[in-house]
Amino acid sequence: MPCQLKRTIGCLLLSLLLFVTTQTVQATQTVDNKSDIEFKEPLYKPFIERYVLDELKQLRVEQAQTKQELTEKMVEREHRSVDRAVSYATDTITYFFYLIAACTSILVLVGWNSLRDIKERVHSLADEELRKLIAEYENRLADIEKQLKQKSKSITENKEEIELTQEVQTLWLRSQREATPNSKISVYDEILQLKPDDAEALTYKADAVLELGEPQWACNLCLQALAIEPDDAHAHFQLACAYALLDLKDESLANLEKAVSLADSYRQEITTERAFNNLRDTGQFKALIANISN
Repeated sequence: MPCQLKRTIGCLLLSLLLFVTTQTVQATQTVDNKSDIEFKEPLYKPFIERYVLDELKQLRVEQAQTKQELTEKMVEREHRSVDRAVSYATDTITYFFYLIAACTSILVLVGWNSLRDIKERVHSLADEELRKLIAEYENRLADIEKQLKQKSKSITENKEEIELTQEVQTLWLRSQREATPNSKISVYDEILQLKPDDAEALTYKADAVLELGEPQWACNLCLQALAIEPDDAHAHFQLACAYALLDLKDESLANLEKAVSLADSYRQEITTERAFNNLRDTGQFKALIANISN
C-alpha cells in the first residue's frame, strides 16, 4: 500500500507540473508572440526527465524489496511445514514404541512369557476353529446329499409316473379305436394292470360288459369304482343300468337319480338308454322324469 500511494502521488505531481508548464508556455506565447521558443524549452524539460527517472528507479527498488519479502515468507512457511512433519513422525515412532512396550508388559503379566507360549496358543485356537468349520461343513454336505437323494428319488418317481401316464393314455386311445366289447375289455384290463385303482377304467369296462349282456359282472365293477370314487356320476349311471337289467328297480332309480344330480348330461341319456325300457312304465320312473324336467 505505501508503494502504490507513492506512485499515485508521483503521477499526480507529474501531471500537475505538466499542466502548469503548458499553461505558462501558452501565457508567455500570448503576451509575447515574438519571443524565441528555443529560449524557453530548456528551462523545464531536464527537470521533468530527472523526476521520471527517479520515480522509475524508486519503483524498481520497491519491486525488488517486495519480491525479497515474499521469498522470505515462503521459505519460512516451508521450514515450518518441514518442522511439523518431522515432529509428527518423531511422535508417531515414539508412541509406537510405547505401544509395543505396553503390549509386551501385558503379555508378561497374563503369563505368556515367551514367543513359544504365544505360538502354541495361536495353534490351539486355529485348530479349534478349523475343527468347528470342518464339522459345520460336514453337516452342510450331509444335508445337501440328503436333499440331492430326495430330489433324485422325486425325479425318478416323476419320470416313472410320466411314463405310466403316457402308456395309459396310449391304451385309452387304443380303446376308442376298438369296435367290439371284448377288445375294449382287453384294453381296459391292461389299463387296470398298470393302475388298479383307476375308477374310470372300471366304469368303462362295466359299460363294455353290459354290451355283452353281463349285468351282474357290471354291478361288481361299478361297485369297485364307487368304492374308489363315491361321487363318480358315470359309475352311478352304469350301476343304474345294471340294476335295471337285473330288475332291481328301486336300486336302479336311486343310482339314476344320484347320477343326474352329479352330472346334468345324463338327463338326455335317460330317455334313450335301452336298459331302462322295463322301468319306463313305472310310476317312480315317470316321477323321476318329471322331477328332472322341472
